[in-house]
Amino acid sequence: MKNLFKLILAAILLLCLAPMPYGYFQLVRLLSTIAFGLMAFQYYKEGKEKLAYTFGALMLLFQPLYKISLGRTVWNVIDVIVAIGLIILFFWEWKRGENIEKNRPPVIPNQPLKADNIDDNRVEFKLEGKLAPKELIYVASEEDKELSDMFEANPEVFEGWGKMIGFQIVYLPLLMKKLADKNVLRYRAPYLSETELANTTIGNNFLLQYLENPSDRARIKHGFIRTEDIHRGSDGKDKAINRFYPLSSKSTEPIADQLHKIGKQISFEKNEHERLLEAKERSWDEWGDAVDSEADAHFNSQIDNENTDDLIEEVKIKIAMLRQRGISQYLLEQLIHPDDRLSRLVITKDFRLLLPDYNDMEIKMEPLSKAVYLLFLNHPEGILFKYLPDYREELAKIYNRLKPTGLTDRAIQSIEDVTNPLLNSINEKCARIRGAFVGQFDDHIAKHYYIDGHRGEAKKIDLPRDLVIWE
Repeated sequence: MKNLFKLILAAILLLCLAPMPYGYFQLVRLLSTIAFGLMAFQYYKEGKEKLAYTFGALMLLFQPLYKISLGRTVWNVIDVIVAIGLIILFFWEWKRGENIEKNRPPVIPNQPLKADNIDDNRVEFKLEGKLAPKELIYVASEEDKELSDMFEANPEVFEGWGKMIGFQIVYLPLLMKKLADKNVLRYRAPYLSETELANTTIGNNFLLQYLENPSDRARIKHGFIRTEDIHRGSDGKDKAINRFYPLSSKSTEPIADQLHKIGKQISFEKNEHERLLEAKERSWDEWGDAVDSEADAHFNSQIDNENTDDLIEEVKIKIAMLRQRGISQYLLEQLIHPDDRLSRLVITKDFRLLLPDYNDMEIKMEPLSKAVYLLFLNHPEGILFKYLPDYREELAKIYNRLKPTGLTDRAIQSIEDVTNPLLNSINEKCARIRGAFVGQFDDHIAKHYYIDGHRGEAKKIDLPRDLVIWE
């Protein structure tokens, strides 16, 4: 019925072509403004931003408060174009609705989705409660000691079952022990001492803090959760729709039968979800940004979570290994929230870069990258890439101190290249500097130490200079 309103509005607009009284056109403006405003709001709530902006613009065009004088002929053309657009949109949405209904699996009112009487198990979480697509996390709001003992003593039983259904099973208390052994905790929080690392624990109720409705906690005694979908909540924020599968040692069903039942339900839910996704509207393609040829245009900043494609390959591989040893990046970032506990940066007399508050960690770089880093460290105000030639002599002096044997012709050429704003050499050095830090600890902390900045602005090292110590 709400779509039928588009046809009515289209008819009203087309009637403007007839010799109607002046009051009719006033009424059309008022009705159109209200209708387009409502449609803009509705499409914005549904996440269809292009349609929302289109109808928002039409609302401003038709508003009666400040009339836009375009002449009768132009307004007639606009009325016809808008009316045709509304008619096309009506039939497109009507056809799409038919397809969704046709592909929707039959659901008996007031009955469970499955024939074996498993109730609907959707639980809304905050977006921080999102899991990787192939993860099943054991959660519990109360202890089931027998289950806990099974996970601790025979994790391979659950891991084997998970592989059979295509999921990775995560038991949080056991996972933390594995992470401590594999230095992932150290990567996320380099300031932790050996004692702090050994004492880092987490309970099975950890993810329940992200429940959108805390009252749902009563539903989750013990069992598995997985993320099925993300949707926009009424508050405008994205939410994670997680599925919960109860598992209990107190049940009359054996654990093996309960696991088999969970596997069947997941298979059913995934198939249903895939059918619904196929019926949904595909997202609109975004236009790519134009590519410039200057060094600054190619600078791949980490500000605002821009991508890290320019990290050197060996560093990307190292990070991937750290983050994916038995756990996805999603869950890892939820489990271990590194704070902004920054270490002092000590530049020794022989120009080693040490972080004494991160267990005396040393950051290693090849000479020219280190010289570039020290150059930017000397300029807390930052350096615009287009002015790099002005710093060529200073960079050469720094490099000469790192390599006291003297500047070779090859070194001189490399220094000229890295200070040439039309070449990509400076971007490569910044990427290697960034890689040297991110290869040792998480970007949440590392971003304070490497060279960064918005495109077109001065690039600088964010670390407060009172933490920089020159021996």
